[in-house]
Amino acid sequence: MIKEKRFFKKMKIYLDVCCLNRPFDDQTQDRIRLETEAIYTILKKIEVGEFELLNSDIIFYEVEKILDITRKHRINCILSLAYQYINLDDEIKNRAHNIQDFGIKSYDALHIASAESAKATIFLTTDDQLLNKAKNYKTNLKVQVENPLSWIIEVLSHENI
Repeated sequence: MIKEKRFFKKMKIYLDVCCLNRPFDDQTQDRIRLETEAIYTILKKIEVGEFELLNSDIIFYEVEKILDITRKHRINCILSLAYQYINLDDEIKNRAHNIQDFGIKSYDALHIASAESAKATIFLTTDDQLLNKAKNYKTNLKVQVENPLSWIIEVLSHENI
């Protein structure tokens, strides 16, 4: 007797550096605390293999610029969970230039282009300005851009059906 095997594609998660920093921000603000909890939930799902974390040259570059050694170390510990590393190449750079035409800043455009290149399921950010720009141009982007809190609530609501 042959048992049917079902292969489910895991969600590939791209957390921008704002998200990676969120657990180390001032937790006295309600929004920051709730976004931190969302990120912790996402990280738990990465640790148990339900999601796959993506890392990239642009994340590495931004994290290296962090002056707080403890924060940088903690973020690098998170990034050690990454399933895939995206190297910056000419294709990503060219795509980032196109994304900048939508009013998205250069580093953010490189993040989005990197996520697109890796065929990320979702690109998560806590940057409201980036979120608004991405929502306005969502038909021009090849990756969905969301806030980690609203996104994980949506994912969890579908898990519990």
